[in-house]
Amino acid sequence: MHQRFDLVPNKAFLTRGVGRHRYQLKSFEDALRQAGVANQNLVQVSSILPPRCKIISRKKGLDKLVPGSICYCVMARADTNEHGRMIAASIGIALPKDNNNWGYLSEVHAHGMNHNKAADMAEDLAAGMLGTTLGLEVDPNKAWSEKEQVYKSSGLIIKTTNITQTAYGKKDEWTTTLAIAVFLFD
Repeated sequence: MHQRFDLVPNKAFLTRGVGRHRYQLKSFEDALRQAGVANQNLVQVSSILPPRCKIISRKKGLDKLVPGSICYCVMARADTNEHGRMIAASIGIALPKDNNNWGYLSEVHAHGMNHNKAADMAEDLAAGMLGTTLGLEVDPNKAWSEKEQVYKSSGLIIKTTNITQTAYGKKDEWTTTLAIAVFLFD
């Protein structure tokens, strides 16, 4: 006899952070601290937003965390120790109109990409993955602003959004950027 156990989050929140330190691990830790999740045991998962999973505010999400908990998340991370090097971490979300369908999260880990380009790419990736699942085929060579209109006018995708963190590397230290979607269970 097999027992079925489904672990399906019903809430998620977005957070971000940047850290700097002479050691890469400490730079990562500082970025986690700024994001408010340094006291969690993070487990990275792939990029499906479950049906009926509600996106809540960062504050409400952080208030629900218990230090030391196993915490499932989708994480984008970029690190550099090059002075002047721009890095970006972005999570994009695409939500279907029918909340009985799943949505998508995407991660962008970029070097040399500014905030707007990373944010647009993250939303574009999430919407593209959701769009193909829903049977929407959009010209991949179009700019995100054009594709966004097609997705939203289809009536199948209700919303796209992102959380993005960018920073420039500094001399003699590591810089880490993080963008995270944290899953919660009631």
